[in-house]
Amino acid sequence: MNRDNDKGKVLINRSLILGAVELFLLLCLIFRLYYLQVYQADKYKTLADENRISTRLLVPPRGVIYDRHGVMLATNRQNFQVMIVAEQTTNVQETLDALKKIMPITEAEEERVKKDLKKNRSFVPIKIKDNLSWEEVSKIQLNAPDLPGIIIDEGLSRYYPYGEKTAHVIGYVSSVSDTDVKDDPLLEVPGFKIGKAGIEKLYEKRLRGRGGNLKLEVNAIGRVMKEIERVDGIPGDRIDLSIDARLQTKAYELFGEESGAAIMLDVNSGEILAFVSVPAYDPNMLTQGLSTKEWNELNKNERKPLMNKAVAGQYSPGSTFKMVVALAALESGVITPQTRSFCAGRMFLGDHAFHCWKHIGHGYLDVVQALQHSCDIFFYETAQKLGINKIAEMARRFGLGQKIDIGLENEKEGLIPDTEWKWRRFGEPWQQGESLISGIGQGYILTTPIQLATMTARIANGGYEVVPTFTKKDKGSPLNFKKMPINSSYISLVKQGMYDVVNAPGGTALGSRFDFHGLKMAGKTGTTQVRRITMKERQTGIIKQEDLPWKYRNHALFVGYAPHDNPRYAVAVLVEHGRGGSAVAAPIGSKLLLEALKLDATSQPVE
Repeated sequence: MNRDNDKGKVLINRSLILGAVELFLLLCLIFRLYYLQVYQADKYKTLADENRISTRLLVPPRGVIYDRHGVMLATNRQNFQVMIVAEQTTNVQETLDALKKIMPITEAEEERVKKDLKKNRSFVPIKIKDNLSWEEVSKIQLNAPDLPGIIIDEGLSRYYPYGEKTAHVIGYVSSVSDTDVKDDPLLEVPGFKIGKAGIEKLYEKRLRGRGGNLKLEVNAIGRVMKEIERVDGIPGDRIDLSIDARLQTKAYELFGEESGAAIMLDVNSGEILAFVSVPAYDPNMLTQGLSTKEWNELNKNERKPLMNKAVAGQYSPGSTFKMVVALAALESGVITPQTRSFCAGRMFLGDHAFHCWKHIGHGYLDVVQALQHSCDIFFYETAQKLGINKIAEMARRFGLGQKIDIGLENEKEGLIPDTEWKWRRFGEPWQQGESLISGIGQGYILTTPIQLATMTARIANGGYEVVPTFTKKDKGSPLNFKKMPINSSYISLVKQGMYDVVNAPGGTALGSRFDFHGLKMAGKTGTTQVRRITMKERQTGIIKQEDLPWKYRNHALFVGYAPHDNPRYAVAVLVEHGRGGSAVAAPIGSKLLLEALKLDATSQPVE
């Protein structure tokens, strides 16, 4: 009996202990539930919402770029894309084959689509092709029953109305690469494009705008169920450039089949009115994406359509440099306005002969006449007396041998040598013969077309340090350009020489002169060798440039301004392997300046 009582007590005790443990566990569970549902309610509500709500960035419309008169140079246009949704078709390959009967699809595009389909879920739309024509969209819609899983999506794509004519100034947009700095969440959006060159790159952040966001309700596997909230982004800024689309078009067309660059500036404000590099590329094609074959054709073209020659091309300035030599000589007192030098067609330094372009010589010339006739002997002798350092100092004042820094990529510095540079570069002293060659803008000297345009504008405006810009300036805005410390009478003397180049008998650009209601231009031609002339060629005088391979022909240059008596416009023209400055470059510069004067006369922008 006692044994049974003892067993009963043990059982009761065990039951009490077990009950106490169960009660403790229940209390813990209740406390935990209370803690999670009350104290942690906000946290888990947020986590649940994040699992239910998907937030996506909305790409804003890119800012539009205009010329100085409100003509669109870069805009956005409706873009239709054809896409495929894998779960809506029983056989992806059969659908693609059916689509290929309606519109062309390359093997590369098809392979990309298949890769994207493998990487994404079956309900995610995959782009097959964009920039569809209305005809292609209509055909797809008409054949929709035979194209299961094919849908048309509408968006915006970048469009350049002037194509190649503005390629090197406006640039283009393209997909974000691994090397781009991803400082904005928009850059992570698949397919997002940013400025890769030109103004598109220079003003990228302003043109990009600010992204919006879209809140969507999704299910457990990520399928969109409905749209909850949409906040549109802020469109990119409007950019108004100094470029005049009419002058830009004229400059491009004047080159025809030639290769080179041309720039026109307002000599007082520095506004860039025309800026071309030819040949060029179609930025619309680069924005859409080039095939490997198309890219190789552009990249291997000997005339370098991808290169912006206006800022990245470095060329000997030739005789367009003679104004700088003249100003340095006048300022230093090496010559005076009355100094006359005799040109017999050649001069000697030791036993080495230096030849003038005119074999029989020019006779006696002063500095104005030397500029007019582009006499090499006059400037050989002047440079010999002057020395390279004084020439270099004057050249740099006029913007040569240094980046102008107008904001475009790949701008080169050019080269204005001096004695210190020669020691650093070669460890050798400067030679007198090198000064002579520098006196006619050849030898080591290299300049870019934008530098030559800057030099010309500073001469034309009387010696003010005008700086080129793509920014359109408001009428009446102050121009705070510093006056360079150069005697104004010397600049006037050089300008007289430039006027005579175009308008006086014997001037090297006489054939390009014009008289538009009394308005005339002034200028200077230049022709630079890209190969050494043999003694036999020099003695016979028979060097037909047109018979030489293109890459061995002389470069042709011209710089000028108009009107001659109250300058407003300055131009610099470089024609690669164009044979002669007088015959090829001067007519382009003349026609471009005349066009600007004619547009001034009408004062009615062409839309």
